[in-house]
Amino acid sequence: MATAFIGLGSNLGDRLGYVRQALEYLEASSTIRVREVSSFYEAEPVEYPDQGWFVNAVVRVETPLDPLDLLNELQSIEKRLQRQRTIRWGPRTIDLDILLYDDDLVAEARLQIPHIRMHDRAFVLVPLSEIAPEIIHPILNQTIRDLLEELPRRTQVNLLDDQANA
Repeated sequence: MATAFIGLGSNLGDRLGYVRQALEYLEASSTIRVREVSSFYEAEPVEYPDQGWFVNAVVRVETPLDPLDLLNELQSIEKRLQRQRTIRWGPRTIDLDILLYDDDLVAEARLQIPHIRMHDRAFVLVPLSEIAPEIIHPILNQTIRDLLEELPRRTQVNLLDDQANA
């Protein structure tokens, strides 16, 4: 069984509802075991700023799937939740990204692990640091906590009361 960390994000419609539904699909999967879930956070968009704020979270899972099969499973969940890929980094009902997969390095056309920009994104590092602050980034050889503390440009990421209507 491999341990993977998956980032979840939504900024269309019922953002919190989409993240919760994605978690339900992950928990219902016969090949993915959700072991830990971060708090939910609201974060400003980064790459494409002309869009609504995101609800983000990170989950730690265990799976027998290899990285590409895990990606296929995540994309299947995105499809069930009406994910449309129209604008790169644009608005979406749900986004599921493999951030880390054990200490593996993957460089495929469809998948890069560790996630190529995770180390400079507060909306990833804040929830990841909550559940796995001591995990070492396999390329940068720094803990997630250290990467967060040294983040040069920290965008706004606010803890979201998960009972709130986000």
